[in-house]
Amino acid sequence: MPSPLICSPEWQALQGHQQTIAGLRIQSLFAIDKNRFKHFSLTLDGMLVDFSRHFLTNETLPLLLALAHARDLPTWIARMFNGEHINNTENRAALHIALRADKPVYCDGRDVTADVQRVLAQMEKFVTAIRSGIHTGFTGQRITDVVNIGIGGSYLGPQLACQALRPYADGSIRAHFVSNVDGENLSAVLGGLNAATTLIIVVSKTFTTQETMTNAQAARHWLVAQLGSESAVGQHFAAVTSNTEKVAQFGIAPQHVFEMWDWVGGRYSLWSAVGLPVALYAGMAAFQALHAGARVMDAHFRDTPLAHNLPVVLGLLDVWYINFFNTQARAVLPYAQALSRLPAYLQQLEMESLGKSIARDGTTVDYATGNIVWGEPGTDSQHSFFQLLHQGTLLIPADLIAGCRSVAGFREQHALLLSNYFAQGEALMNGKADANSPQAVVAGNRPSTSILVEELDAKHLGMLLALYEHKVFVQSVIWNINAFDQWGVALGKQVADRILPTLAGDAKTATFDASTNGLINFYKEHRP
Repeated sequence: MPSPLICSPEWQALQGHQQTIAGLRIQSLFAIDKNRFKHFSLTLDGMLVDFSRHFLTNETLPLLLALAHARDLPTWIARMFNGEHINNTENRAALHIALRADKPVYCDGRDVTADVQRVLAQMEKFVTAIRSGIHTGFTGQRITDVVNIGIGGSYLGPQLACQALRPYADGSIRAHFVSNVDGENLSAVLGGLNAATTLIIVVSKTFTTQETMTNAQAARHWLVAQLGSESAVGQHFAAVTSNTEKVAQFGIAPQHVFEMWDWVGGRYSLWSAVGLPVALYAGMAAFQALHAGARVMDAHFRDTPLAHNLPVVLGLLDVWYINFFNTQARAVLPYAQALSRLPAYLQQLEMESLGKSIARDGTTVDYATGNIVWGEPGTDSQHSFFQLLHQGTLLIPADLIAGCRSVAGFREQHALLLSNYFAQGEALMNGKADANSPQAVVAGNRPSTSILVEELDAKHLGMLLALYEHKVFVQSVIWNINAFDQWGVALGKQVADRILPTLAGDAKTATFDASTNGLINFYKEHRP
């Protein structure tokens, strides 16, 4: 028996509608409606989102919105903002919006923003002390480099934000990131640094994350060896965690420990003290501007009718393609070198949140949820995988993202960059005919969303990231899945914990399946 979602009249209406427009060319819709751009684009505080180059007629959005109402989306939005335990499998709220709120947000009858403001004030004091030179290292020298040790959301968000805000940083602090347990990652970062001027931030909610703590211990040994004293740890380490006992054992000073909460998932945690490297690198004002931009999007998502709501429209577009056009991937193409880590950030946000096959009620879904998110910055990507986007056999919707102004100041280069940005959306839609060579024909009719902001500053970066956060939530509501757990992530770690002891010694193993045994035994034969 199909699920209630598949059987719903709203879903059935969308299936019928898709069949009626299956042969539609997007290009023709612009000829029919001269005001199509106006009708199928939305603006918000310096951000333009153009979704006119999609398989959308005047009937499509009302049908998608009917599905959203049938799935009770407005109520779910209110439930999230009201601090209800919408993360049902872990019995928690999902209150990343509280991290950037400027008014009370309640969870279990308590205003959690009081805790948030306390930690932000602690961050500001610490950032001021580091950047002003009041807080020095063990030898009395100023801190010039910050190393963030974390993984997943404890790494991708801060790395993206630091890279994006590089034009706004004053250069007094350099930011570095270590995530991979491969020792080459840590070695490459620490090898170029002076321990006497380095601050190391360990980011782990439990302070037990295997990869993070292995790297943290190695960094601790490096620091002590370089500075010749265990006492140096207190001045050169900080932690973002909820496990104060483990931090104390590590030797980090209590005043350098920044709290995390269980109502914030890792991939939504940039706005918390997880963003400490961002504040140190670009300044507390930039970190606050990041919050301000996210707050703009939060208010828009909470208060705007669904038909004019940016995250809702983008979320429904993804549902439209994934479930009714059977697309399995979406390309994220930032025309900004500063956003080169955005595709990786969105990979975690979307694929960890939506990669679920079990519904909230424990039943197995009978419809697609989530897709593969991938991409690279333009114009580099135009000379690699754009060939597949234009002439391949797969239908891959694309997000094209750019800023109107160049902070770097290279106006001619920025104009060239934007000419490519504008051109690719048009080329994906229109294609190209060629009477002389079938190989030169580009069919076109490839959908894309264009996101354009005044400037890729901290505020608009905050808006952009919050836009995608809320888009993901919209999709999860439609599909009746929990966007805030990630049980699949733990499985590989559990298996690794069983394998690790067997790697000691030279004896062959027969503990696991034949493939795993063969791989381990080959490794033992060829290791030093």
